[in-house]
Formats: sequence, C-alpha cells, structure tokens
Amino acid sequence: MADTETALYLGLGGNGERQMLSLSRANRHGLIAGATGTGKTVTLQGIAESFSAAGVSVFVADVKGDLAGIAMPGSPTFKNAAILEARAAELGITDYAYSDNPVIFWDLFGKQGHPIRTTISEMGPLLLARLLDLNETQEGVLQIIFRYADENGLLLLNFADLQAVLEWASANVDALSGKYGNVTRPSVGAIQRQVLSFEAQGAGHFFGEPALEIDDFLKVDDQGRGYINVLAADQLMRSPKLYATFLLWLLAELFESLPEVGDPEKPKLVFFFDEAHLLFDDAPKALQDKIEQVVRLIRSKGVGVYFVTQNPIDIPEKVAGQLGNRVQHALRAFTPRDQRAIKAAAETFRINPEIKVAEAITELKVGEALVSTLDEKGAPTIVQRTLIKPPRSRLGPLTPKERAIIQSVSPLDGKYDTVVDRESAAEILAAKAADAAATAAEVAEQGEDAVGKRARLSPGIWEKAFTRGAKVAIGGAAGVAASKVLGKKSRANPVASGITSAAGSLVTDLAGPVAGRFVRNLIGGLMR
Repeated sequence: MADTETALYLGLGGNGERQMLSLSRANRHGLIAGATGTGKTVTLQGIAESFSAAGVSVFVADVKGDLAGIAMPGSPTFKNAAILEARAAELGITDYAYSDNPVIFWDLFGKQGHPIRTTISEMGPLLLARLLDLNETQEGVLQIIFRYADENGLLLLNFADLQAVLEWASANVDALSGKYGNVTRPSVGAIQRQVLSFEAQGAGHFFGEPALEIDDFLKVDDQGRGYINVLAADQLMRSPKLYATFLLWLLAELFESLPEVGDPEKPKLVFFFDEAHLLFDDAPKALQDKIEQVVRLIRSKGVGVYFVTQNPIDIPEKVAGQLGNRVQHALRAFTPRDQRAIKAAAETFRINPEIKVAEAITELKVGEALVSTLDEKGAPTIVQRTLIKPPRSRLGPLTPKERAIIQSVSPLDGKYDTVVDRESAAEILAAKAADAAATAAEVAEQGEDAVGKRARLSPGIWEKAFTRGAKVAIGGAAGVAASKVLGKKSRANPVASGITSAAGSLVTDLAGPVAGRFVRNLIGGLMR
C-alpha cells in the first residue's frame, strides 16, 4: 500500500480503492482545506514526505512550529503513536515504519534556520507598497522612486538604500515632478514613516545580501530524496502581511528563475502555502490578478502550488478554478458563512452518486477527508470519502538541540550567514552629496574654470558636479547597464557581488550620460 513510481498514495476510499495523486499531474496545483483540528497539517506532512521520497523538493511554512518534526522519525513512545499505527493497520500498510526526511530549515529572522533575504529592488514597488500598507497616491510615488532608481542604476539593497533615495526625493520633489508626475513631500514623508515603522518590527532582516538563490530550494540528498525546505514562520505570523508578501515574492521568483518544462513526469518543486487566506486578504484587484497569473503560468515551470486553508471560499474563484487536486477535511456549519463554504466546497467536486457531499463534509472525522485528484488524462476523479494515510515522521516540534544538529549538517551551512553590504544607493548618494559639497567649496575658492579641468572626485559613478554661485547642480547618474547587473548567476557569493559591482562601474564609464534601466517582472520585482 505504498507510493508507486508514478503516483503518491493518499489513503483508502470508502469504495475500497486506493486514492492516488499522479506525479505527472501534481503541478496542476491543489487545495487542502478543513476546520481547525480536522487533520490538515498531518495530511500536509504525509504528502510532503511522499513527494520527498519521489525525489521532488518541497517548500512548506511551519506556522505553528509543529511541522519541524518532519525532519525526525516518529517513535512508538511519542504522543499519537498508537493512533498512527492503528490507521496504518486499518489501511493495510504492512511496511509501515517510522522514518526521517532530508530537511533544510529557513527563517527570515535567521534564528531557527538559514536567513532568507532579497533586495528592495528585487521585491519591487507593487509588493513593497502592500507590505507598507500605502494608499494609492503613496504607491504611485513609490513607483516613481523605483523608476528613478532604476534609470539611474541605483541598486536598492536594503532599507538604508530606500531611505537614502527617499531623502533625496524629498529634497528634489520639483525635479521628480517635472519628469515623472506629481510628487509631494507629504507623500514621501508618509512612506518614510512607514519604512521606519516596518523596520522597527524586524522586517529589515529580510532585505539585503547575500540574497536567496532559488536553486537552493531544489536540492536532493545522496539517496535521491528531495529536500523539504521548512520555513520557521511562527514569529513571522505576527506580521501576516510580511508572511503573505514574502511567499508571493517567492512564487514570483520561482516563476522568473526556472526554465519552461511543460508537463514533466514529476514536479521540480511543490510549494505548500499554509494560511492561504492571508495572501488574498485586503489585496487590491490588480494584485489578485497578478497572483492568478503567476499561479496559472508557474505550472509550466514544474512547480505545483498547494493552498492550505480552513475555509475553501478564502481562495478567489479564478485561483480556485486552477486547483485540480483537492483534499477536503471537515467543515462546521455554525454560521451562514460556514454554510456557504460547505455548499461551495461540495460543488467543486465531481459528483459521486453514492455520497451526499454537502452532508459528508460536516460528518468527516479527524484524519478523514473527501478526495478528488486529476487522473492521467487530466480529468478530476470522482470524489471519495477517504481515510488519510499516516505520516512516518514525528508529529510535533523539534527540541532546540535537534534543530541545531540538523542545521549543522545542512548542505548550505555558512552560505547565507554573513551579510554582504556592497556599494548601492545609500553609498552612491552619500558620496555624491559629499563630492557636491567639496566641489562647491573648490569653486568658491578656485573658480569654476580651474575646477572643471581636474578629474572627477568619484570617476565612474556620476557626472561632474558644478555650481553656479553658491548652489550646486548635480548631473544625473549614469546607470549601471542592466545586462551586467542582471546577468550574474550567483548573488550569494560576496566575490561575485564584488565583481558585479566593479563591472557595473566600468560599464558606467563607457555608457556616459545614457542611464541603464532595470527590467521588472509580473509583480514589479527586478528580473535577473
């Protein structure tokens, strides 16, 4: 009663048939839904184990701290062991034995796993505006700030860079307004306050370098098992918007980074999005449309997205319509909204004349679910009331000592631990202001003609600065050519980062006054 080479075993249907998830259809996405305490997390854990055993990498957010146990084998002495073993016997799993899984731990705050970072430039203005809870006017100003930075080759690596450009914008609103549209100091000030507030919540840990390399999510161990990437999200969930925005950014990164593979024999990566309602709560229509677009297109990159949520109506219809593999645990009909959810869930399944689906949803026991998956031809199977198979790894958290040991043997040990702070917007603008002041003093002392004959104070970064009278007029910065910045393979290697920065300076010298422009993806993030 185990998995096969082409399909994963989910459980035993009421008709006596094994319910299977075809690996060739696993990138058609899925949904695991059900009320609190009905077994969603245990189902997720069992499916993640099976994907790993099939050589498929997995990403999952551990929102309660209890999924980390997937790294350790279960034990007859642990809580719920008797229930798991009884379920295995009930399903006729004769080879049931406890086992561990290869796991890499991640943590945006760097405390319970490898730190995950990206840059402000790569996140882009659309997601950052949502993260900072900006209104429409402020979002428009932020778009202009990014446009200016892009056109002038100013990499925004972290909050320090963003604040530096915002400070420059506040002092130069007239120049920005004349070129890009209305920019006001109050709007810039509002963005600055939001950045400061968000940074105070610890979000600054997420922005910087070395930035995440997507290929590190796609590793397999020496036994051919896919690594399960577990994001420690218990602290992250205190900032729901950061959690949802981070996962959406990660999906977009996967989409932009991975090559087209069509419909592979099995996915490259399966992405479990727990507490999925947070992704769509208060999301403007434009962002929802982008989410729908990413989900629709990412399957051709070999990525399966599985939303995990309490209520299936939390998922917008356009997205829900793309979720071909469904595991529905029990729902409770306590409120009118619950009743609507039950009706909606029942209507999504292919009809089974032997099951009254709407009634069954309210009667399901813990560890029992209604299951419908896509068959080999891509058609949904008839819904079956199913006893879900038990996982083989530990149900529950790890001890700090266990986590530390697993972390110490990680294949990524030491790669992301040290922050790299290369030359970016903050340094460029600070040096630019310092050179402008020094040039103004020289002009006052020596005259404009004499100063104009000397070499630039900062060659290769910006044009010559001159003043007329007591004021300084700064020439626009020549941008770093996009091909040099975006073409690098590894952003995590400090040496590569230094080479990239040096190459960018050389290109700036050659480019003269023509500013480079960065290229942005579907959700406004920087393409590489």
